[in-house]
Amino acid sequence: MSVVLLGPLAHPVLCLALGVSGQPVRLSGHLTGGAQAGIDRGAWPALIPGEGDLTGLRVTPDPRLQRYAAVMGLEPKAIEGETVLGIGGPPGAPWDAAAWDAALAAEIARQILDAPADAEPAHLAWRLPMIGIWAASRVRAGASPRSGGNIVAAREPGDVQVHERRQIASGFFATDELVLSHRRHDGGMTYRMTREGFLMGDAVVLLPWDPVRDRVLVIEQFRPAPFLRGDPQPWLLEPVAGRVDAGESVEDAARREAQEEAALSVSRLFHAFDAYPSPGAVCEFLYQFVGIADLPDGVEGVHGLDGEAEDIRGHLLGRSDLTGMVLTGQITNGPLASLALWLELSAPRLRAELAHAATGCPAA
Repeated sequence: MSVVLLGPLAHPVLCLALGVSGQPVRLSGHLTGGAQAGIDRGAWPALIPGEGDLTGLRVTPDPRLQRYAAVMGLEPKAIEGETVLGIGGPPGAPWDAAAWDAALAAEIARQILDAPADAEPAHLAWRLPMIGIWAASRVRAGASPRSGGNIVAAREPGDVQVHERRQIASGFFATDELVLSHRRHDGGMTYRMTREGFLMGDAVVLLPWDPVRDRVLVIEQFRPAPFLRGDPQPWLLEPVAGRVDAGESVEDAARREAQEEAALSVSRLFHAFDAYPSPGAVCEFLYQFVGIADLPDGVEGVHGLDGEAEDIRGHLLGRSDLTGMVLTGQITNGPLASLALWLELSAPRLRAELAHAATGCPAA
């Protein structure tokens, strides 16, 4: 039995990721909504019958398409004598294919189809927000400038050969096991080695700074990793931080996390630097910022999202006091330590930029 794919599901980029092809079909009506189609479950466009002309794609569904549809909450609809797939979400603004993030939706589809064969669609649907975060991380990574400058030689795709790959854990995060070999510095290839990667996805890190009072806000929360290590103090001082949601910019994520974890509005973001915190096994990339915020006495509070079991206490510190804590080993959170030192070096330049923005006078 054939089905007709409509809207985002018939987009060539998503069809390529799903491995489907077919013949064009014309239906009447127009699509609304669907801006997050293929990113959020059930966020597919609505079909408004009557005025308009739609081109769909008639395909024969295979197990891959059926699995994707189950994960994405897609149900077939009977339209004009056809069985249609790709609609059913809430109506909204007119569907705009040019504004839709086809690359992200396609990468999410690839992650769903590459999941272990025994992974139930219901489990993948539960994991979809984290799958989206991981997929968006891969899209950003593919567009990133090459690190290492002119010191590290450019590499070719064949310089890393993956012989086997399997997912050995799949919860809130996932863990992949690879059997691979890579190009050696002498030109040869390494022997096959087994390595694991903890799939976390990109995150933002934000240190709120009040340049008028010259103080910062840091947060305190329990962390299971120091607890598992046997650290007697698993409550750490940290910067504001969190995952970048699928379809969200890193700047928007930083502002959102400031609200969620500290109830702060950030007036301006200064991009510090980006880094892999532990690239030997942790697949996480941090976008790091200093954010300008008003930090009067009493702003600290206890915050966090109940749905994520967050219990986060704010602390106000003088900027120089935080630097001193880093230099005396009292800060064990790596991103906080590195951002504090970056701010220590950058504060005069940031003040000059802020003064220039406020007065229009050239920065010194």
